[in-house]
Amino acid sequence: MKNVVVMVALLTSVLVANGFGGEGSPSAWKSFNDGMTEAKRSNKKILVDVYTDWCGWCKKMDAQTYNDANVAKYLADQYVLVKLNAESEKKLSYKGKEYTERELAGAFGITGYPSTLFLKADGEAITLYPGFADAKNFRVILTYIAEDHYLTKKFADYTASLK
Repeated sequence: MKNVVVMVALLTSVLVANGFGGEGSPSAWKSFNDGMTEAKRSNKKILVDVYTDWCGWCKKMDAQTYNDANVAKYLADQYVLVKLNAESEKKLSYKGKEYTERELAGAFGITGYPSTLFLKADGEAITLYPGFADAKNFRVILTYIAEDHYLTKKFADYTASLK
């Protein structure tokens, strides 16, 4: 019986790791083109996680920040999630032009990883957050953007108002 329990637990963790899980699972992440289509349909802002395969901080952000229960739920409710490999030659379309993922990352001025790009539902850039953010601080950033506080307050004023 113990072996069955261990096998079920192992199978569940494999399914979640491969995108068959809940809100914060990898299945929530879309390709750039699919994300743009979904954002237009849902009128949600887009969060683009710009990463590279070799980036240790990118892996840490995936494991600790994006998989945090509070962050994952808020992301699922408020954003369309897109992964963009900044070294990929995979083709995509943005504003009627063809780019590779590498070219698009460069067009947005991204030079370090991870970087989080926030876009409006129509694809217009809102802002770029460079580097790793822990779950607690990232949740504040997500709220600032999703709830349109960025339109009326500087980030420092917004965070001061939370205390």
